Amino acid sequence: MIKQRTSDGMNHRITLGLALAFAIGSTSAITALPTMAAIDVAETTISSEAKPEKTSRPTEWDLRDLYPDIASWDAARNDIAARITTLRECKGKLDKSTAKLRECLDNITNSYKELLRLYVFAYLAKDTDLGDSEFRERASIAQTLLTQLGEATSYVNPELISIGEERLSQVLEKSDALKDHDFYIKNTLRQSKHILSPKEELIIAASADALSASSNAYEVLTNAEMPWPEITLSDGTTARLDASGYSKYRTSTVRDDRKKVFKAFWDVYQNYRQTLAITLEGQVKSQVLIAKLRGFDSALQRALADDNIPEAVYRALVSTVNENLGSLHRLVKLRQRMLNLDETHYYDIYPSVISLDKSYTLEDTIDLTTAALQPLGKDYIETFTEAVNKNWMHVYPSPAKRSGAYVMGAAYDVHPYVLLNFDNTLESVSTFAHEWGHAMHSLMANHSQPFSKADYATFIAEIASTANEVLLFDYLRNNAANDQERLYYLFKELSQIRGTFFRQTQFAEFELAIHEHVENGGALSGDKLNVMYGDILKRYYGHDQGIMDIDELYTVEWAYIPHFYRNFYVYQYATSISAAYFLTDKILNDGEQAQQQFLDILRAGGSDYPHSILLRAGVDMSSPKVYEAIIRRMNRLMDEVETILDKQQ
Repeated sequence: MIKQRTSDGMNHRITLGLALAFAIGSTSAITALPTMAAIDVAETTISSEAKPEKTSRPTEWDLRDLYPDIASWDAARNDIAARITTLRECKGKLDKSTAKLRECLDNITNSYKELLRLYVFAYLAKDTDLGDSEFRERASIAQTLLTQLGEATSYVNPELISIGEERLSQVLEKSDALKDHDFYIKNTLRQSKHILSPKEELIIAASADALSASSNAYEVLTNAEMPWPEITLSDGTTARLDASGYSKYRTSTVRDDRKKVFKAFWDVYQNYRQTLAITLEGQVKSQVLIAKLRGFDSALQRALADDNIPEAVYRALVSTVNENLGSLHRLVKLRQRMLNLDETHYYDIYPSVISLDKSYTLEDTIDLTTAALQPLGKDYIETFTEAVNKNWMHVYPSPAKRSGAYVMGAAYDVHPYVLLNFDNTLESVSTFAHEWGHAMHSLMANHSQPFSKADYATFIAEIASTANEVLLFDYLRNNAANDQERLYYLFKELSQIRGTFFRQTQFAEFELAIHEHVENGGALSGDKLNVMYGDILKRYYGHDQGIMDIDELYTVEWAYIPHFYRNFYVYQYATSISAAYFLTDKILNDGEQAQQQFLDILRAGGSDYPHSILLRAGVDMSSPKVYEAIIRRMNRLMDEVETILDKQQ
């Protein structure tokens, strides 16, 4: 549950909004989705000695479900390349008739659907052998075709706007001819005032590379050019403290080692804070500029507009978390008690407070997950049981295979594919449950919606996966053999809540603060950012109340978070986990009605705005009630911990 699920902390899923969302959606063929605690915890490392177990289940996926052989893939590639060229023929003709509009949108959608199938095959093949140059070349070819498709269909949104809302609304009311495309059309019209003239759109598109310079510079500097220190740990180990080394060694059970790791690592960031402040300020200014050019009141408003998320959602999350920081402080105190410390410092937040010597086979994992997911109902379990027995997974580590885990659900007419690196740990069990939540979401959305409405927004993408994990840990805790095992599961879940709910909200609050600072005419120096981030960090962890000591050195942590270059992204981890906890609580307490509301979210795919989909299920993300549910759950878990600890004394 608490891990990075890939080597770069990303959990990938294809988005289906490319061809039909140039002015209002993603222009990238793949959205890299960090996992719930990707920013906060160490990467799960897979031992090179991990061995696949003997099992009758398929443990490697079969890409022949996509194409029977490479020759078929090549033929499909040539066909799609030719079809992309013909899509330009609709330019200037969308207003000729309803029949012509439908024909053009159908052709674009179908071409995109087939292109995604081509892309999925190439991407999956590449990730099982990253050293194969032919696999990489095919993935590159597919990516190029996606770019060409975008260029070939860039006229669609401006032409829809020129047709006008009145005329298109009449067509949608009187006929089902555009039924598969109605939500896309309505969504485009909704944002028409922010879509500029063709010439202005061309200027913005042409400036994209220049505006991404800050993000690119940050990536190169932090991944390739900053000099990472080496330190000697208490056992004589030489530790190189790049990002991966820091994530690994900050969890040390030896406190002096943790302190040494923090000192050496954050010294480097402090030395580069002014340069890193320039890159972050450049990123913020670019987002503020684009928001102004498109007529938005703020960068936040623009970021939320794509999925029509009310600004009240963002602000309710931040305010509710701030009102409940006492629960986070209580967790810090519990960890201090478990670690037998007189006082807690920031370098004490990462080590596990309890260990469990237990391993799980793949069969164990499937059985545990199946048992845990029973509250989701017979249909869900039957679908999951059938799917998990098919050859849709690549389960075990192997040479040159991509690390981590993800779900690729974009092959609409086929099925989702699940990449794992299963290593028999509890983390690999929770990863299994998490990824199958994504897979089930894709299965149910693809089954219930046409391709044009199947892709679901990032805002709701982590609900099913997190709900699976919540139910898994409920089951594990309720069936624990003894108090020590129960404590282990309790702290695992509490760590997730800290890392995903509180920490990501902390990031979201900082991100909003720096954008508003620039929008109000302020500048972002390294020292200014240290103060802004440090004030928030200290408030969250109770520095002034003596809950946790935050050294000034660590206030440069803002420079370590790459997600600040992704434009108001991190808040969605906190909203997703909150919605998942709220829904699972309803399912466990209210039964079938709540169960069906949850499943309706999955079936809805991208047929409506994500906030509206959740509202129909009784989940109002602009209300504190949703966020208060996870706080109540957290306090119940801590009550259990305290009961066990008091009994042991």
